Amino acid sequence: MTPFTTLTGPAIGLDRANIDTDQIIPARFLRKPRSAGYQNFLFHDLRREEADFPLNGATAAILVADSNFGCGSSREGAVYALVDAGIRCVIAPSFGDIFAGNAGKNGLLTIVLPAPLAAALRAQLPAEMTIDLPGQHLHFPDGTVHSFDMDPFRKRCLIEGLDDIGLTLAHAAEIAAFQERDRTARPWAAPSP
Repeated sequence: MTPFTTLTGPAIGLDRANIDTDQIIPARFLRKPRSAGYQNFLFHDLRREEADFPLNGATAAILVADSNFGCGSSREGAVYALVDAGIRCVIAPSFGDIFAGNAGKNGLLTIVLPAPLAAALRAQLPAEMTIDLPGQHLHFPDGTVHSFDMDPFRKRCLIEGLDDIGLTLAHAAEIAAFQERDRTARPWAAPSP
């Protein structure tokens, strides 16, 4: 997973609430392998139904939405589609719980901002902005700086680029030492070479 420390990039506002995972990537595309290019299916139906959809003809590193972003089913493909499209952070007043968990495990930063502050930010977009994860600060396009809360464990994982496998491998020496102690203490339980 690519570490996340600071990000300066284009931000786009999505001024609607309750964007569910089926809107992010319709279920019919989940049969395809990720190598088929999940970024091509990001907001597929909305982009075709709405000529003025904010991501039509635009790229973003940061997406600022309204409340309850990523609600609905638990599909991890929604996170894949956002990440594969180059979006590294989604800012909203609230997120679907499973979506937020999947996001953190796949390098997508989710930031919760109070609804009035998120609306004020969306009003300044599209524009470039900066996110400082170690300092937990957002630099809005108008020059103001706002802090945000972040779970310390999720913050560490994002900064160090640790997914679940990376977290486990960080303890490889301790795991090997345990296995050796266990083989010595219970030789009958160890598989023979």
